[in-house]
Amino acid sequence: MLPPIRCFSCGKPLGHLWEEFNERVNKGEDPKKVLDDLGLERYCCRRTLLSAVVVFPVIAKFKKV
Repeated sequence: MLPPIRCFSCGKPLGHLWEEFNERVNKGEDPKKVLDDLGLERYCCRRTLLSAVVVFPVIAKFKKV
């Protein structure tokens, strides 16, 4: 799955927040603090970013038939 472009529930654009969110969380920062800093207040948007799993690099390793 690619990073989410919009919230699945309310439709708010989230694509521009994905890279910063992912970088900061991977560095060990608390996801709650990162989401608060990014200005995400709605729980649906927070859920969308928290639950996103990017598997594209894994899929790209397989050859096309």
